[in-house]
Amino acid sequence: MIRYGILTVSLPFISKMSQSKTIKSALVSVYYKDNLEPIIKKLHSLGVKLYSTGGTLSFIEKLRIPVTAVDSVTTYPEIFGGRVKTLHPAIFGGILNRRDNPSDKKEKQEHNIPDIDLVIVDLYPFEETVASGASAQDIIEKIDIGGISLIRAAAKNFNDVVIISSRNDYSELQLLLESKNGASDIEDRKRFAAKAFATSSHYDSAIFNYFNQSENIPQFKQSIQQSQVLRYGENPHQKGVFHGNLEAMFTKLNGKELSYNNLLDVDAAVNLIADFSEPTFAILKHNNACGVASRSTIQQAYLDALAGDPVSAFGGVLIANRNIDILTANEINKLFCEVIIAPGYNDDALSILKSKPNRIILIQNKIALSNTSFRTLLNGVIEQDKDLKTETEADLKPVTNSTPSASEIKDLLFANRLVKHTKSNTIVLAKNGQLLASGTGQTSRVDALKQAIAKAQNFGFDLNGAVMASDAFFPFPDCVEIADKAGIKAVIQPGGSIKDKESIDYCNAHGMSMVMTGTRHFKH
Repeated sequence: MIRYGILTVSLPFISKMSQSKTIKSALVSVYYKDNLEPIIKKLHSLGVKLYSTGGTLSFIEKLRIPVTAVDSVTTYPEIFGGRVKTLHPAIFGGILNRRDNPSDKKEKQEHNIPDIDLVIVDLYPFEETVASGASAQDIIEKIDIGGISLIRAAAKNFNDVVIISSRNDYSELQLLLESKNGASDIEDRKRFAAKAFATSSHYDSAIFNYFNQSENIPQFKQSIQQSQVLRYGENPHQKGVFHGNLEAMFTKLNGKELSYNNLLDVDAAVNLIADFSEPTFAILKHNNACGVASRSTIQQAYLDALAGDPVSAFGGVLIANRNIDILTANEINKLFCEVIIAPGYNDDALSILKSKPNRIILIQNKIALSNTSFRTLLNGVIEQDKDLKTETEADLKPVTNSTPSASEIKDLLFANRLVKHTKSNTIVLAKNGQLLASGTGQTSRVDALKQAIAKAQNFGFDLNGAVMASDAFFPFPDCVEIADKAGIKAVIQPGGSIKDKESIDYCNAHGMSMVMTGTRHFKH
């Protein structure tokens, strides 16, 4: 503050300049040595005193750069197979002492504790070890103790110390050292501290979730380190971010960045196609399938999927579970679509599809996906197991006098797979391995059925011989009656209504067959 008469003027830049700190000493102890050499050489050129342990100490010595072993500072050797290296007051005191605190200065001198201005420490690869299928003992040994403690200590004392907790931050540190000649501002140190606490919290969450696989402690802890800022959220006035590693999930071959709405449709598409083993093509719009067909060739599967609703297919997301060949690509290229997903593409097919520069073309990589899902709700988060139940013929319980034929059973199972991936309330109509129409997201099951029938008829489909699937039971016989009058003679539903008998009785009286699965497939 500068006071002049009655005027008080604040000059914040003075305090900011006073918080610039020059790095004079550094503790470096890392598991990964990638790209570490330039950092070490730069610190040496700036006259920074280096401290280190174990493999990192040997790494620095091989560079012929002076380095002091931590145990020469602590006068205590590494013990218990390296489990205890840096956990000592001489090290943590050097990190945590407050440089401008007279009491801390006095104690530091009394105990001959050296300042440590920069800490470069990463963590044992716990998640990678778990993912490798290692033994429980090997996994436990990869729970870092000293590293996590050093990271938290240095981040806590960001007023005086720079903390680098990941090799991903080496380039930023290198730039800082070069541009500011070994100094750092409070903003630099606070930013690195925030990153460090992100590292430590993610690590602890991973450890908790590993242990909680068997303990089932009811706590929600999820941490994702990678993120991608989206153009916007569901609407242009909303911000959007994807947290995750899209590059692991997909190889992108063409097009613009995926939008928030694209990602929702892509997720729905990936989940749907996972339920089909035969050559299948699906077209989705607003998270619902508007066209699906299983055929002997992927070209015919696409053509029949498109025929299900060529209007809604405009601007949709397309997905196939077989490689896209030139014949299929030529057909797809006639349609404006946002995204195409497939296991692969023939070279000539890819050339055709790339003719539209904004069209997003993705190869779906083989990657394990979580078996749980969650979303924000009210003032918390709701979590559940994913609906991974896919019925087979063995799950079907005939409940009517008439039983479905072999071809009807095939269609019933096909339709039931689609019901599972369609917004409730839903009714799906199918025939010969093709989605004819679906009623989606209706407040009434009757309305869903009427919507599906009207849509199928609008696109010229003959419903005689078609099958009907419902995501939940029929509370009244009205749906089977409406279906019967439209020409549908085979029905699949979970059952479980106190009035199931009324629907069964109607089917028996009108020569319809019905099977029950015992499994509801709501999707909200």
